[in-house]
Amino acid sequence: MALARTRAVALLGVDGALVDVEAAITSGVPGLHLVGLPDTALNEARSRVRAAILNSGEQWPNRHVTVSLFPASMPKRGSGFDLAIAVALLGAEDAFPAEACAGTVMVGELGLDGRVRPVAGVLPAVLAAADAGAETVVVPKANLAEASLVPGVQIIGVRSLRALVARLRDQPLPEEMEDDPAEEEATPSRFNGLAARSRARRGDLDLADVRGQADARKVLEVSAAGGHHLLLTGPPGCGKTMLAERLPTLLPELDHDAALEVTAIHSVAGGLPTGQPLITHPPFCAPHHTASRAALVGGGSNRLIQPGAVSLAHRGVLFLDESPEFAAGVLDALRQPLEEGEVVIARSGATARFPARFTLLLAANRCPCAAAKTRDCKCPPTMRERYLGRLSGPLLDRIDLKSELKEVTRAELRYDLQLAESSATVAERVLVARDRARRRLADLPWHTNADVPGRELRRRFAPPHRALAALDGPLADGRLSARGLDRVVRVAWTLADLTGKDAPTESEVDEAFGLWQGR
Repeated sequence: MALARTRAVALLGVDGALVDVEAAITSGVPGLHLVGLPDTALNEARSRVRAAILNSGEQWPNRHVTVSLFPASMPKRGSGFDLAIAVALLGAEDAFPAEACAGTVMVGELGLDGRVRPVAGVLPAVLAAADAGAETVVVPKANLAEASLVPGVQIIGVRSLRALVARLRDQPLPEEMEDDPAEEEATPSRFNGLAARSRARRGDLDLADVRGQADARKVLEVSAAGGHHLLLTGPPGCGKTMLAERLPTLLPELDHDAALEVTAIHSVAGGLPTGQPLITHPPFCAPHHTASRAALVGGGSNRLIQPGAVSLAHRGVLFLDESPEFAAGVLDALRQPLEEGEVVIARSGATARFPARFTLLLAANRCPCAAAKTRDCKCPPTMRERYLGRLSGPLLDRIDLKSELKEVTRAELRYDLQLAESSATVAERVLVARDRARRRLADLPWHTNADVPGRELRRRFAPPHRALAALDGPLADGRLSARGLDRVVRVAWTLADLTGKDAPTESEVDEAFGLWQGR
């Protein structure tokens, strides 16, 4: 019996685990038998691998071939196992020494002509391989830049199975497979360049484009400085969407660790920008109000769990325009990620975790008729209350900042352009405030005021008792909940950072309570 072994990576969410791919050629009915909980796409690898091997000039064994994916109890999905299966099979056929591929991790899909095609999720796969101690990883040439983001691992990019076999035989590459930049292919994106659009939006938009709304712009600055969730209400045309789209322009660049986290999520989703895989700008995700719960928080079958909008907005902004139009169950599904910073999706036999630490920005009209002018609205008060009541109390309790926008006056439309601050100007203040918070939290696992849990706010970062005295009344009469108190204290710390104070005073606490109430 001929036996060869190589390794691949199985992904569940953004977490990966090494898989031993073993191929054994024995006597019996000719054919390829795949075991180890493969999904449909992986089962179809038999036809792809056979055609790729034959079209690469290698021999297909006319005997029974068993390919085992270990551990057998772990679900495995996708076409990224093709390359490892083909190499293990050729190693068992003595096409090259079996030791040449034993310790190498291989990720890639095979075309029928033997080309190695790009796949989604290469970055988290290489990260998982590095964490498991792998030294060499083979990836499709088109995924080479993405895989090279992981330090300490030798990355080999190949265009074809024929070229990889030549490497394993320690032979020169075939002439037709020499490196040619013109042959580089873009990684297919199921999301049509979500991250690329986010980057373009950041470069084109500026806060100075928004006329009027000085109070709302101030609230946007506070949100950016502390990472606070925000609700904007107001009539159509007052600038809610314009303000929301400009929030990412106020946020600082992602540090290296955060950039890798964001890039890994978008890699699994198949939405990395072409040619520049590392996402360094905070993402901006704005799902339509008809989005389902699975589209928002992620989901799928037990073998195909995809990240949702909350994870695609990780370390960035999730904007829900016309938020009362979202289904109640969809909005309530936001509670877990808002509190814990991650989404846990449980399916029969599989549980996936996706990071989801984002800034939530909700926008809403004041009534269902969405009249541009208050005097034109015919909705009775009960209807307005019912409409905004679609945003549940527990959800609003988790929103740090609330701001009601007014109709823009003609004077603001004409003359405010010269008075409006640019995104660059505001972003400088945001960066200074975040640096103050970062120094204060230097020895702790949090980076912004919004990240600090309530217990630590009360133990380490409690404002002076005199500063909190004004909140005793709202706590006593129920206007302020215990969770709301934590939100107010976080915002007060951000206001102190923006004004250069070492701790919140009565002024910052009172302003923070007003912003939490929306007055």
